[in-house]
Amino acid sequence: MDAKKLYSRLNKTFKLDKYGEYEWNIVYNKFINENFRKRRNGVLLDNTKEIKYVFTAVFPSDEVLTKILKSRKHDVLLVTHHPMVWDIRKAPNVFTNINPKLLPKLKERRISIYTLHVPLDKNGKYSTTVNLAKALGIIQEGEFLKYFGVKVGVIGRTKLKTSEQLEDKLASVVEHKTKLWKYGRTGIENGKVALGAGGGNEVSVLQEVVRLKINTYITGITALNDYSRKAHEFAKENKINIIGGTHYSTEKFACISLCDYFENIGIPCEFIEDKPILEDLE
Repeated sequence: MDAKKLYSRLNKTFKLDKYGEYEWNIVYNKFINENFRKRRNGVLLDNTKEIKYVFTAVFPSDEVLTKILKSRKHDVLLVTHHPMVWDIRKAPNVFTNINPKLLPKLKERRISIYTLHVPLDKNGKYSTTVNLAKALGIIQEGEFLKYFGVKVGVIGRTKLKTSEQLEDKLASVVEHKTKLWKYGRTGIENGKVALGAGGGNEVSVLQEVVRLKINTYITGITALNDYSRKAHEFAKENKINIIGGTHYSTEKFACISLCDYFENIGIPCEFIEDKPILEDLE
């Protein structure tokens, strides 16, 4: 497919010009699409005129980009949820730029990158939290958690009875260690839970969880550090159990679901697995 036509189609489908966006600290150079400075979404690297194959990923990490390069495919689009690479271990600079050594290789191989951040977090068919809920077998009943003017959190119902069972389910789905911060009673009140994929462990979010009379909250980043200390204190005071599954693993289901979008318009697509950072949890 013609690259410009595909970009235009994606821009329209995900309404890139409608929402606010995070202020990415991107280092702009000759490889980065200048238009990204304004939108902070969309075409990040514009290296090909035709798209023959699509990959999706949460972050444009070295591991992801190296896998694409090793695939020996040309005229490729990588669609990421973030334009930068997350690593909580590098705090306070938790987001880092794409490895500059890989940029000329991506250009040579005609590999472009297109980013959907807030437009993919916004609740909908392909969104992060909606697809996390689906992976956990949680039936969506509502939404909450406003972020840049859109709702990104899900209120849902589970058949599981306890927070321990729900943590076990999350661990099974993401296939690695998870973390339960048990600050409240074990039972899931009325079978209702709140979910916010990615980095949603903040006091303002937990205040909404309390207002909704929910005692179990699933998110990605739950590490107890200076940034999140007040959130943990609030959760403890209000008896809210927090379950963490890492930034990457709670958001990857959206990127997996995006493959359906591309397959439906006739472009083969593949999700690229990355490594979760378990330090996100504690």
